[in-house]
Amino acid sequence: MQETSFIVIRGNSMRLDGGSMFGNAPKALWQKWIAADENGMIDIASNCLLVKTGHHNLLFETGCGAYLSSDMKMRFAVKEETHMLLQALAEERLTDSDISHVVLSHLHFDHVGGLLSAWEPDREPDLLFPKAFFVVGEENFRRAKSPHYRDRASFIPGLCEKLQATGRLVLKRGGDRLNVGGLSIEFFQSQGHTPGMLVSWIQARGGTVVFTGDLTPGLPWVNLPITMGYDRFAEKLVDEKKLMLDRAVAEDALLVFPHDAVHVAARVEHDPVKKRVMPAQVFETLNMTL
Repeated sequence: MQETSFIVIRGNSMRLDGGSMFGNAPKALWQKWIAADENGMIDIASNCLLVKTGHHNLLFETGCGAYLSSDMKMRFAVKEETHMLLQALAEERLTDSDISHVVLSHLHFDHVGGLLSAWEPDREPDLLFPKAFFVVGEENFRRAKSPHYRDRASFIPGLCEKLQATGRLVLKRGGDRLNVGGLSIEFFQSQGHTPGMLVSWIQARGGTVVFTGDLTPGLPWVNLPITMGYDRFAEKLVDEKKLMLDRAVAEDALLVFPHDAVHVAARVEHDPVKKRVMPAQVFETLNMTL
């Protein structure tokens, strides 16, 4: 395998209710990890992983983007008006046309909104990334096309049809692999947050990087029992998270989090005193070569 660069870049940020983000964990506990404002809202980042290998540029997630109308931006407290992911790519001397693969853990709007151009009055947003293959979990794609009443507001109407129309949609199942530019990416399928979410195990020459999706949206959720109110099956998610964390310890894998506004990544270890997996090394930024 050749050397590969791993860079965390930021898309548009937002604020969400802290109680919803921490499920049944009491505020007295979770506010020790993340500060909330007077309304109980916490910062939610759009951390996207840019992977440069050979002649390929892969992007894991696109964040919430800037496609929402002004009133919807207010509802989700999206901070920036411009498309921050495109600006972040420009800082790496890239445009959306330079991305060869966009790998999406799942199709909730806060992970895929950056696929679309910024909102303009009286105009439907365009699908960006004109040369990229869009890699999505097959089961989650079906869910997005026919969502349940409980989570249909989390999906962007018409996005699945836009992806299909490109002819560049690649559907994957758990256990499938994607081999690109010397990388081998293994997909672990999770059901706890949303059906068919994909966790990406990216195996490079110098080690393994895992894009966790919402199995662990940020550093506090490395704590095994901590789940979100948005999760479909909390106990199932905890079981899946344990499998991921145990494997991460065994492989000394680096975990990259999609929503943590402070810590974008961490390595983990088994704490013999607390008898569970705990963060061992945390990163506030990430730009490394493996």
